Amino acid sequence: IMSGSNSYRLRCSLPAHEMDVRGLAAAAYPDGAFVSVSRDRTARVWVPNPSENQVFTEMHCMNGHSDFVSCVCIIDPNETYPRGLIATGGHDNNICVFSLDRPDPLFTLKGHKNTVCTLSAGKFGTILSGSWDTTAKVWLGEKCMMTLQGHTAAVWAVVILPEQGLMLSGSADKTIRLWKAGRCENTYTGHEDCVRGLAVINEVAFLSCSNDASIRRWMVTGECVQVYYAHTNYIYSLAVFPNGQDFISTGEDRTLRVWRKGECSQTIRLPAQSVWCCCILPDGDIAVGASDGVIRVFTESEERVASAQDLQAFEDELSKAIIDPKTGDLGDIRIEDLPGREHLNEPGNRDGQTRLIKEGSNVEAYQWSVSDGRWVKIGDVVGGSSQQNSKRVMYEGKEYDFVFSIDVNEGGPGLKLPYNVTDDPWLTAHNFLQKNELSPMFLDQVANFIIENTKGHTLGPAPATSTDPFTGNWTHMLSHTSHFIQLKVKTEMFMFVWAGAGRYIPESGGSTGTVSSGGADPFTGGSAYSSSSLPKATTNIFFPSTDGVMFEQANSTQILGKLRELNNTAPADRKLSDAALDCLQKLLLVVTDLKSQEQPTAEQINVLWRTSHWPEDIVFPVLDILRLAVRHPEVNAQLCGGTEGASLCNHLLGLMSPESRPANQMLALRILCNCFSGSHGRALLLGHRDTVLSRAGDLRVVSNKNIHVALATLVLNYAGRLYGQPTEIEAKAQCLSVASTALEVIHDKEAVFRLLVALGTTVAGDSTAKDLARSLGVNSQISKYVRVSDPAKVGECCRLVLDELQ
Repeated sequence: IMSGSNSYRLRCSLPAHEMDVRGLAAAAYPDGAFVSVSRDRTARVWVPNPSENQVFTEMHCMNGHSDFVSCVCIIDPNETYPRGLIATGGHDNNICVFSLDRPDPLFTLKGHKNTVCTLSAGKFGTILSGSWDTTAKVWLGEKCMMTLQGHTAAVWAVVILPEQGLMLSGSADKTIRLWKAGRCENTYTGHEDCVRGLAVINEVAFLSCSNDASIRRWMVTGECVQVYYAHTNYIYSLAVFPNGQDFISTGEDRTLRVWRKGECSQTIRLPAQSVWCCCILPDGDIAVGASDGVIRVFTESEERVASAQDLQAFEDELSKAIIDPKTGDLGDIRIEDLPGREHLNEPGNRDGQTRLIKEGSNVEAYQWSVSDGRWVKIGDVVGGSSQQNSKRVMYEGKEYDFVFSIDVNEGGPGLKLPYNVTDDPWLTAHNFLQKNELSPMFLDQVANFIIENTKGHTLGPAPATSTDPFTGNWTHMLSHTSHFIQLKVKTEMFMFVWAGAGRYIPESGGSTGTVSSGGADPFTGGSAYSSSSLPKATTNIFFPSTDGVMFEQANSTQILGKLRELNNTAPADRKLSDAALDCLQKLLLVVTDLKSQEQPTAEQINVLWRTSHWPEDIVFPVLDILRLAVRHPEVNAQLCGGTEGASLCNHLLGLMSPESRPANQMLALRILCNCFSGSHGRALLLGHRDTVLSRAGDLRVVSNKNIHVALATLVLNYAGRLYGQPTEIEAKAQCLSVASTALEVIHDKEAVFRLLVALGTTVAGDSTAKDLARSLGVNSQISKYVRVSDPAKVGECCRLVLDELQ
């Protein structure tokens, strides 16, 4: 599509929207079409006009948002929607999904708590969204599958990578994060300001752009391999050409820039301050959207270039622009040192080079056009250093146009909010609230206060829509003294947010866990499942597994022997009395003797709970008794029910912390697995599922196969409880995520087998869960296990899971 050194020239200007064009995307249908979204609350589909080669016609207008629309993406065609779908995100915190044949949304996705400012579509209909609420969310159909948490400020950019299951997010916290199956796998640092845009180059590389006026090329593995400089202000958007080498960028310096072979080969200046968005059309043309509501399409094709009259009109419009040096569009300039018109007799040395000249008392800006071989006027410069008379306010060693005093306590000291007219009022407000630990619910109030109190400070004509609440694009300049203004906010409104044989070694674990129901058992790997007798993958004996897998094996004599030995060496204040030891011994006998008619007593359960808080280096035999005890209905009810349940859960989560001892981590996992044997335990663990599975998933990196088997069993038990519940899609998504990320690092065959059974149980009979598993790349991830024949159950189960995901 890129053809040599041809330059892009205007194809057409579409006065498309009443306000800023905030997003563009090439549509799946019809051929050559694209979609635009705007602050005027609409989304529109544009199609090439067959009678006029240069022009596009509006085919379809969509309304569904109650506020600004800020981003758009196209969902690939499928059997149900052969023309694909259009998703838009807005200032109303919602995502609307449209078809091409009706103006209202098919459905609306609700869940973000603030503006949805970026969207990306993946395979199998997944959508990735980013929001000012600091999160990204993964959607499938009409459901939120998972929330990606980790950024500390607004998520301005998201993209789904070609390799299944990998996603990227860029944030106002200056970082980019890589997500795999819902977990953060890498953080990329280097940008010095908000990350505003992301674009995929290929499976192993991507680009980012930032308010720091740089573009960076990254390897997915983490290295920044190149930094590109040319823009003089915020860069908002990027798009990569199909050749995977060349790309385009747009920004707050009024420009579209074309990059070839790592160099900025062409700069196209536009008669609008903010060039918000760009996309590459199937024919290689470029569409850009800007703050003047106009979409402009540029082409390399001679046949599609605008008429001479339209080209002249575009140039005339450009020459009338008012350029404010404070915006940084022209870089750092000293106007008093400028030459006169004769300076334009010398040709430029690169496309897009800017030259300023004095014309009488005025300053004019020109740009070198390689294709025309001449200097083209791009506007008049206002507010040169000789004309400036604004007095700026000093605050913490820096000069500002304004320093507001925000009074949050009646009569108390005001909080200072410094602000320059070139700043982003929303980002300033966001940073102010964060710095002072104030609730983010006041973002609109503070930002609108800034906007209201800085209105009208202009020099030269400033269009009515020259400020944008999504990010600052101020063409305003102060022409007189700065202000010190006070905003009083009632305190109660501010809801502050401050605020070996014969030895007892649990690591080597004795028990691998058994299914609670009788009969032949694939989990014990017994002779009933030798490779010769294992049925081929026509009969599914593996999943769904809903009975729960428990860790039941025990050697009571060894456990009690170890308990007494450790009690002898325990600190004096932690030593157990003979009576307490006797309680634990009786309890252990009751819970391990299946024929026993005795019930555990309240005193025995109380002693067990108390001693489970022994010092970390000696507590493991007590935890082993607890593992066995929670299977008993009485202990399960007492320890897992009511407020005691939350205490037990928190205690086990503490024992599973990364710093904890591997023996304790493993036993805590086994206790959680065994809690599933009773109704109180099941209710407790389903209620704390998010935290428990998250903490358990973190233990996948511990190189201990017994921990891995226990982790896999816990995921499997959750999957079993969720089977047959299609509404529990977020919980199933977490099971898929933990199983998928665990399979990246776990190699023990028994653990792998249990994770495969967990995957199979999660997706069995649930089409949404299957689609999500496909989009997370589970198929390609587990396919290597098909060849495993020792034990045969791994390969057989894997085949069945893959069949399920076909």
